[in-house]
Amino acid sequence: MSPSWWTSWGPRVSRMGSRVPGEVPVYQAVRPGGLSSSPPFRQVSARFARIAFEDLREALATRLQMVYVFIMNRVNSQSSGFSQRRRMALGIVILLLVDVIWVASSELTSYVFTQYNKPFFSTFAKTSMFVLYLLGFIIWKPWRQQCTRGFRGKPAAFFADAEGYFAACTTDSSMSSSLSEPLYVPVKFHDLPSEKLESTNIGTEKPPKKSRVRFSNIMEIRQLPSSHALEAKLSRMSYPTVKDQESILKTVGKLTATQVAKISFFFCFVWFLANLSYQEALSDTQVAIVNILSSTSGLFTLILAAVFPSNSGDRFTLSKLLAVILSIGGVVLVNLSGSEKSAGRDTIGSIWSLAGAMFYAVYIVMIKRKVDREDKLDIPMFFGFVGLFNLLLLWPGFFLLHYTGFEDFEFPNKVVLLCIIINGLIGTVLSEFLWLWGCFLTSSLIGTLALSLTIPLSIIADMCMQKVQFSWLFFAGAIPVFFSFFIVTLLCHYNNWDPVMVGVRRVFAFICRKHRIQRVSEDSEQCESLISMHSVSQEDGAA
Repeated sequence: MSPSWWTSWGPRVSRMGSRVPGEVPVYQAVRPGGLSSSPPFRQVSARFARIAFEDLREALATRLQMVYVFIMNRVNSQSSGFSQRRRMALGIVILLLVDVIWVASSELTSYVFTQYNKPFFSTFAKTSMFVLYLLGFIIWKPWRQQCTRGFRGKPAAFFADAEGYFAACTTDSSMSSSLSEPLYVPVKFHDLPSEKLESTNIGTEKPPKKSRVRFSNIMEIRQLPSSHALEAKLSRMSYPTVKDQESILKTVGKLTATQVAKISFFFCFVWFLANLSYQEALSDTQVAIVNILSSTSGLFTLILAAVFPSNSGDRFTLSKLLAVILSIGGVVLVNLSGSEKSAGRDTIGSIWSLAGAMFYAVYIVMIKRKVDREDKLDIPMFFGFVGLFNLLLLWPGFFLLHYTGFEDFEFPNKVVLLCIIINGLIGTVLSEFLWLWGCFLTSSLIGTLALSLTIPLSIIADMCMQKVQFSWLFFAGAIPVFFSFFIVTLLCHYNNWDPVMVGVRRVFAFICRKHRIQRVSEDSEQCESLISMHSVSQEDGAA
């Protein structure tokens, strides 16, 4: 017979779940049809209801956030290939625009050199105009904040390493105060094999001398809020989502003004030497010879990028080498189409051209190795510091060249000065910014080969504006120049695909193939034998 009322009892537990010593268990009588009306029970029930409601709300918010992250992860994974193609297409358009600007700039430079042949002054004036980019510290708020707050590289160092970021989050002292109220849940112990073994061996063996550790039957559960559960969420996410989170952390870790200034201090000399070498070559040698030798910068870039790679797109392949050779051959044919202009070849000008090509290759390869992504470096700030360092450090070159007799210092007239200013603002300040941006979007080799496109584009401009007729050598050389540029673009886009090496390996395997041994049906028994007959005969003889 069931009783008319039942008794609910249980000892009070401490914070860690053990019974308070010296205290008698408290019994409560609960009648059917209702709960006890004692105040302690109402407080406990309200407390548990409040905790359950908060847990439900946090769980719902966490689940909605996880659903949003899952949807965004699917969208990002589907659009990652499109984003890469869009970056490549944007980089190619920017490089083609730079070629058009450089063609117009070269025409203006040739006009200036006919009246004012001062390569060092022209290069110094154009490079110093990069200082205009530093006006961004006045009109651009994020640049001003770097100076007023004095970050000193802390955000970059803090957010660049994901492990350091997570370690800082987990060791935050504020987390202990944000824990939820404790919730006590009974522990469900399962029968362990050791306990079963003890029960079977009772009476046969002596009990162990060491007493067993006894655990409480009640465990305490305290939860962290959803805002501090980022690491737990990331551990349950897919690999692409974690990579997206790392990219977000790296984006936050942008180079500060101090770090950009250090990079600019090193590259300002390399950039100035590259431009000065090109200007000196134009003043000493015919334009055709300079363009032919300057096109070798693609070969220098290919070699240096293979030795000092910045990403997977800079890996050396045989197909890229043949594309560079094809580009150089096309440039030679284009310039041979105007052979009457290249009668006098100067050895010094050729050396200056090769030096300029090498400095350009060193400049673009090393800066891409130092800064792997375009969103990590403020390109206008970089060029602004380049112009500032050139203006402050290279002005003694005027006295050195003047007293040594290499270049007499002479201030230009108003017309020439206006041409230099226009050429510097458009042909140097704007074009160099766009060219470096295009190199970051594509690769260093594509950006270097884009320089060769200025030769056929300049001749096309002469055909349209001056009605100049060219021979078949021009068209025979312009086609490989254009094709080599887009061939390297496709090779870099398809993960450094090397079809030439694949073809060479197949031809080599076809030539050096060996005759395969064909098995016949009579050899089936010998093929199934696991012990050779010779070893068996030796064992019989020994016996």
